[in-house]
Amino acid sequence: MERELALEIVRVTELAALASAPWMGRGDKNSADEAATLAMRAMFDSVSIRGTVVIGEGEMDEAPMLYIGEEVGNAEGPEVDVAVDPLEGTEIVAKGLNNALSVIAVAGKGNLLHAPDMYMEKLAVGPALVGKVSIEDPVEVTLEKAAAALNKNISDLTVMILDRVRHESTIKTLRKVGVRIKFLSDGDVAGAMAPAFPEAGIDLYVGSGGAPEGVLAAAALSCLGGEIQGRLMPANADEFQRCLQMGIDNPYKVLTMQDMIGTEDVIFAATGVTPGEILGGVRYLADDRAETDSIVMRAKTKTIRFIRSQHFLPNKEVLHKVRQLQSTPEPSDRIPNHVKTMEQAEFSQSSIDHGVTTTL
Repeated sequence: MERELALEIVRVTELAALASAPWMGRGDKNSADEAATLAMRAMFDSVSIRGTVVIGEGEMDEAPMLYIGEEVGNAEGPEVDVAVDPLEGTEIVAKGLNNALSVIAVAGKGNLLHAPDMYMEKLAVGPALVGKVSIEDPVEVTLEKAAAALNKNISDLTVMILDRVRHESTIKTLRKVGVRIKFLSDGDVAGAMAPAFPEAGIDLYVGSGGAPEGVLAAAALSCLGGEIQGRLMPANADEFQRCLQMGIDNPYKVLTMQDMIGTEDVIFAATGVTPGEILGGVRYLADDRAETDSIVMRAKTKTIRFIRSQHFLPNKEVLHKVRQLQSTPEPSDRIPNHVKTMEQAEFSQSSIDHGVTTTL
């Protein structure tokens, strides 16, 4: 993949973050997600790829755009798999909390796991613990191995986990062993990335979260030198069958980084929507400007770029289009889905016809 593609991709996450940021704290996660999705889809029209969405907003009949199997890009450039989460942490934005991101990963065609939308058990670590721990071990054993490898007392380890009822047993074990625990309200990708950033102060990320988010985290950690191991958790026969249909022969096997993202180059980009351990959120400045914090990384070179950008909002035509589509008085008065789908499709086409998405 061309290295210039990394900067093209981060422009897409920047605009998605700018589109969703006005919804912070307004209690409407669906509108925040819709805004990010509309902006991301429109911006993809300016990116020089022949991309296919393998992780997106849902199946074709569930999502009007960025659905699984949708083709994105301007049909020029390399054939690639694309994984997106226009707004990772919809509840976070709705409640005005930390760690919401707009995220994209791109890899060569056929490399990204077509992860079904179900839970995945995860164990994520930074570079110092790569190859030193296993998701197949009991949590107590994992902590002992981590403490030994890091030359720390177990009581000095910090473990991050989503604050969920399903994690009660794991949390009880963590407390019994005596590690420090940092709870995450939402934001599975940011949580799995945290152990790879020393300044975050997180040694391990454990627990279950969305399988698509696991693949996005694997893309990020491949660039950061970290590691994530996963195991799908089909809840019923239908979910088990869905795994088989998506080409996963043994849904219960441990998934390695190679299983999730292949062995070729990967590009990962994320822009903060709300502040977090890794990135700042969108900040509104005087004179119609806004500032974004982003990270863009490439696995092949292990280059990590932090980008702080200032945007002159009146020149962001895509944002104006998004706001027009969302300009109903109340969230409950949204236009019906079948009408919205047509309008959004027209919006995407008009962005090509009129060059909207070429605005920097």
